[in-house]
Amino acid sequence: MSIEQGIVFSVLGITLAMFVWNRLRFDVVAMLALLAVAITGLVPTEELFAGFGHPAVITVAAVLVISQGLVNGGVVDNIARLLGKISHRPTLQVLTLTSVVALCSGFINNVGALALLMPVAIWMSREAGRSPSLLLMPLAFGSLLGGTMTLIGTPPNIIIASYREGGTFGLFDFAPVGVAITLAGIAFITLIGWRFTPRREESSTNGKLFSVGEYVTELRIPADSPHAGSTLHNLLTESGDEPDVVVLALIRGEQRQAVPSTYKVMHEGDVLLVEADTTSLQAFLDNTGLELAYQAIDDQEAENASEKNNDSTVAATRDEENEEDDKAASVRIAKGELHLVEAVIAPESSLVGQTANRLQLRERYQLNIVAVARLGYRLKRRLGDIRFNAGDILLVQGFEDSLGGTLAELGCLPLAERGLRLGSPRNTVMASGIFLASVVAIVAGLLSAPVALVAGAVAMVVVKLMSAAEAYKAIDWSVVVLLAAMIPVGQAMETTGGAELIAAQMLVLGENLSVVSVLVMILVSTTLLSNVVNNAAAAIVVAPIALSLASELQIPSDAVLMAVAVGASCAFMTPIGHQSNALVMEPGGYEFADYWRLGLPLTVVVTVVAVPVIMLVWT
Repeated sequence: MSIEQGIVFSVLGITLAMFVWNRLRFDVVAMLALLAVAITGLVPTEELFAGFGHPAVITVAAVLVISQGLVNGGVVDNIARLLGKISHRPTLQVLTLTSVVALCSGFINNVGALALLMPVAIWMSREAGRSPSLLLMPLAFGSLLGGTMTLIGTPPNIIIASYREGGTFGLFDFAPVGVAITLAGIAFITLIGWRFTPRREESSTNGKLFSVGEYVTELRIPADSPHAGSTLHNLLTESGDEPDVVVLALIRGEQRQAVPSTYKVMHEGDVLLVEADTTSLQAFLDNTGLELAYQAIDDQEAENASEKNNDSTVAATRDEENEEDDKAASVRIAKGELHLVEAVIAPESSLVGQTANRLQLRERYQLNIVAVARLGYRLKRRLGDIRFNAGDILLVQGFEDSLGGTLAELGCLPLAERGLRLGSPRNTVMASGIFLASVVAIVAGLLSAPVALVAGAVAMVVVKLMSAAEAYKAIDWSVVVLLAAMIPVGQAMETTGGAELIAAQMLVLGENLSVVSVLVMILVSTTLLSNVVNNAAAAIVVAPIALSLASELQIPSDAVLMAVAVGASCAFMTPIGHQSNALVMEPGGYEFADYWRLGLPLTVVVTVVAVPVIMLVWT
């Protein structure tokens, strides 16, 4: 092993370990790896940032923009709308949801397809009186399966296409293998697999919100409340029969008393930290007249805000105007002009790692965080001080006309029933036409995939299916940075001979193996890696090794690339393997160990189906 090979192996090993550790964002880890190979001289300076102009990176960005254009045009929502007519039979619901999300994922971003259909699945679960855990994991896995069917279905396919010798793969070159494993996977999930999903506690309510667990919520004793000067015992007994509300603490000014005595006398303005599900919380508020702490404002403040607005002069400063806007918003909140909705924090949300107080959500967005639920433990802290994690479910309040846009801007996905953005027929036809034109241009060989897709993305903006700002927001820049940074790192493994060295060691271990066994080894190894690191990173790391091994064994390079593509995309066994898996974890009430129960047999099905098809088509 040469010094250069030792360095590149060390960089890759540390990078993969940091991906698994998951304390730093994966794009930050990728940039650190890029800097490491630059400082050690493994990649020339003039080639260091070539990844940002790589066709695969451009293609991924264009696909994300086109996906958003299809959403804005109402194309996918029109499909989702039809799902409301499905019967309550679980087998039929699983079949329909996984089929539709797989079809959508073949042409738009996996997470985007899942985000559109997840609220539908939760609504269907509530209507059928079942836990959403029955549908959400099959839905997430269906989105991963569907992405394998086309070149643009998932970033690993785009990455793998760039490694093909003598030109890239075509748009539907992945279809023979992708369609086969998608059909087999959907059949397995529908007939058998969904029975492996855990059964979580079913909701007994048909209220507007789907109850996903208990929340820690702050309630304030309002002005002129009959409970001011009374005891906590009286409050609880007068709130109804056996209220399902637990008082965790009483906060008075800067003082906090944990587990207060039921004979504690409450004062006006006291804040109670309570734990309750959404149904019990609403009943408690109705019966006691208490108010949510973050929407509380007394009549005097409202009057003062109104007087300030009336007496304002032309000479008022911008800061004063902003303050009065905040006061006016508080008055609207006090009057109840709000909409309540549950939303899950996506992995790439700007909320991750931040607190409500630090982000000033109420001041900047007129958004109240009413409660937070997190799997596995109770959040017995003040809401403004809770540091958000990906997958947290927020119970939020906001003005109905802006709540949807605010959640989208913050990177949160609504979970409760919502109105679908059907769009006008003209926009639907226009979005579909632009997308189909891009596909036809690629298939007919008129334009390369990056050019055709970038043209489609630009057309979406030109015809005003989205604004330029929306187009930039649609791009997952963390994925773009990851790909752009890891591509030179992967190339360094090739140029130093590291890929050939690993392939030679694998050849020693499997010199007597058949082609089928080698393909199984590559596919399974990639699958295991993609379950603990980002799937695009897994493809970048394994592809050059697989090509070197194919060269030594005289196996067609296309065959091993297809095995890598399938393995990188089919990360079913952990919630960290793909964003889709992470997004359904909290809404479905899943634990880390729940994923392998369905994911492991599904991986076996995919492997058993994929390898013979690869042999038939690509060898």
